[in-house]
Amino acid sequence: MTGSYLGLDLGTSGLKAALWSPEGELQAVAEADYPVEHPAPGWAQTPVQRWRDALESVSQQLAPTLRRIPVAGIGVDGQMHGLVLADRHGTALAPAALWSDSRAAEVLERWHRLPGSVQARLANPVVPGMTGPLLAWTDEHQPELLATAEVALLPKDAFRSLLVPSVVTDRSDASATLLWDVPGDRWVDEVEEQLGIPARLLPAVVPSDAVVGTTDWLRETVGGTGDVPVVAGAADAPAARLALGDRVGLQINLGSGGQVLLPTGPPGPVPHAVTHTYADARGGWYRMAAVQNAGTALDWVCRVLALSWADLFALAEQAPAGAGGVSFLPFLQGERGDTVPPSVGAGWVGATDTATRGDLARAAVEGMVFNLRRAVELLPEADRAGDGAPVVLTGGGGRAPLVRQLLADVLDLPVLRQDLRSASATGAALLAALGTGAGFEPQRGAPVVVETSAQAVETVAAYDVWTDRLAQLAARESRG
Repeated sequence: MTGSYLGLDLGTSGLKAALWSPEGELQAVAEADYPVEHPAPGWAQTPVQRWRDALESVSQQLAPTLRRIPVAGIGVDGQMHGLVLADRHGTALAPAALWSDSRAAEVLERWHRLPGSVQARLANPVVPGMTGPLLAWTDEHQPELLATAEVALLPKDAFRSLLVPSVVTDRSDASATLLWDVPGDRWVDEVEEQLGIPARLLPAVVPSDAVVGTTDWLRETVGGTGDVPVVAGAADAPAARLALGDRVGLQINLGSGGQVLLPTGPPGPVPHAVTHTYADARGGWYRMAAVQNAGTALDWVCRVLALSWADLFALAEQAPAGAGGVSFLPFLQGERGDTVPPSVGAGWVGATDTATRGDLARAAVEGMVFNLRRAVELLPEADRAGDGAPVVLTGGGGRAPLVRQLLADVLDLPVLRQDLRSASATGAALLAALGTGAGFEPQRGAPVVVETSAQAVETVAAYDVWTDRLAQLAARESRG
């Protein structure tokens, strides 16, 4: 079957769709938002019905295009981590617990008690929003739900089951569960014996571009004809990287959180990991330093200062580099691997009676960017060694010119913003093409490359002050 390829990107707060022709032309896009529920302190969840409603919304938005253009394949990608307990058809039995959920913090001791050799094979910091800890929490607090469930799915897998009944996952998501033997590239043997998690719940793992079934969803919703193949899909970060093509250097994805990604070779055990080692969507591996506090911190700043996002950046651009000596610590929650403890908190430091709203706004944007540089510095030096190639910036947070300039200045590297809408959804569409024996090269607009500016010296000096203040506050908090 010839036709176009549809990619569906299941984000934390919205679904994005991108339809690509075999010639690499973007033919249509659509979006639908949904809220995250917080029914108890530390909880973050979404009923799967919200994802179904979003799927219906994007299908109606795309209907005029889909009625005249056949679809040859569908790919999905989604937010990483989380947990959806489901029956054998992939139907959810409870709301999806998300990556930002911290209810499982109380059961992390199960992982800390593991032998050092097992912890090293997990090769990742212990994070409560990962699938393994969420399963352990369910074991302790909702054992009847765990007993009823037939499979533990990742969010994109549960979403895919709305299109075609399937209870599989792929390596890119499986490796981000804290249940995956990274050097062995398989589920850890000790899941049941030492973690107390029923091994029967772990899904089969297939390649990201494997066809897992066909769907008549388009025929039912927009009058399309024929059943359409659906591939397993991938996690959102490797899907976006696939869409960008083969690029050298750092990739920074910036949204509600942030991720700093670097490709790496076959991994070995990683004792005391503070960064992540994950499988990509094409059989390889990458390292990732995750940032919990990025766009969420700026959203909080906008609410506190009663500013729109446009006003925040306008004020920040008018203020001097270094924000008049004011620093902003964006830590509404702790960072992964306990590299910044949650007790540090968020707020401004160093303000005097001469500080202006512009200084506070500038400090907030600088603080978010400085947190990204802190994450870059967590990655092993050997992996960061490069030839000065540009940092590739993706995600909605990279649209602001000030963010791009601050990143270039504080990293002392050019920053490349690729004109590619919905990069993760595009990666999902590429997987659909690959899985059906085809492929396409997305047409990308001319990239925007930002070089370091004359203000780089002041920005780096402000970063040094920021790191000193963060270290002092973290030390004070650790002393109690």
